[in-house]
Amino acid sequence: MRKILKAGVIGHPIAHSKSPIIHGYWLQKYGIAGEYLRYDIAPQDLKSEVARLVDSGLRGFNVTIPHKESILELCANRSELAQKIGAANTITIDDTGRLHADSTDGFGFLQNMAAHVPDLNWRNKTIMILGAGGAARAIVWALMTVDVGQIILVNRTYDKAVALCAELTNQYEGMSEIIPGHWAEIPDFLPRCDVVVNTTSLGMTGQAALEINLAPLPANAVVSDIVYAPLETELLKQARGRGLSAVTGIGMLLHQARPGFERWFGVKPDVTAELESLVLS
Repeated sequence: MRKILKAGVIGHPIAHSKSPIIHGYWLQKYGIAGEYLRYDIAPQDLKSEVARLVDSGLRGFNVTIPHKESILELCANRSELAQKIGAANTITIDDTGRLHADSTDGFGFLQNMAAHVPDLNWRNKTIMILGAGGAARAIVWALMTVDVGQIILVNRTYDKAVALCAELTNQYEGMSEIIPGHWAEIPDFLPRCDVVVNTTSLGMTGQAALEINLAPLPANAVVSDIVYAPLETELLKQARGRGLSAVTGIGMLLHQARPGFERWFGVKPDVTAELESLVLS
């Protein structure tokens, strides 16, 4: 009888997570005897509940809100990226029960962009990122690895953009330039941007609209929105209406799951149109 390989996702709340759909699809596709479950863990119970999961034989788990930062305190090892970002979304448990933390959001972002705009050359490009949260941090790291020229970090709370830029500049000294921007300055930045990435919740179902006029963008610019509910945000519709390349957020969700699946279940999975349709349905 084959051993059941076990993994899962922790968060609070967690019922909305699409991760079990993604991993369940891959388990079935590759004929792996495994399971991937949701675990709703309140913040005050994180240490004891994670210990219980380790004792139950889990090979690892994904992490979502509100545990992405606090989980690091329980990890024996952290990847350089997880350490720099100060958060992790992918945990691997070794044979001795020790936790190893990593962040795969940046990987997911780059893979998704490559799938939709394969001829995009990042080198020396100017990228504007909307937002200054955890996703923005991970994406900045990813952009550093592809040698972009300048990153403009724009946030509704300008002081937060300033603080994050100072922190990231210190971490990535000698690499790409990172500068903060006021939200009201977006129209002034757009003419020189090669890529615009929305990492905020604006435009998401149930959230306020993201009101930006993309008209000043160059004709060859790329617009990406990590929001995937709705799949086609108003920002992306506007970009397509101008004939720009537009990249939805669902692919980032799917690609960020790949490294964890490979570590826990031993197979490097593919992202397919069938999987995307399954998750969106």
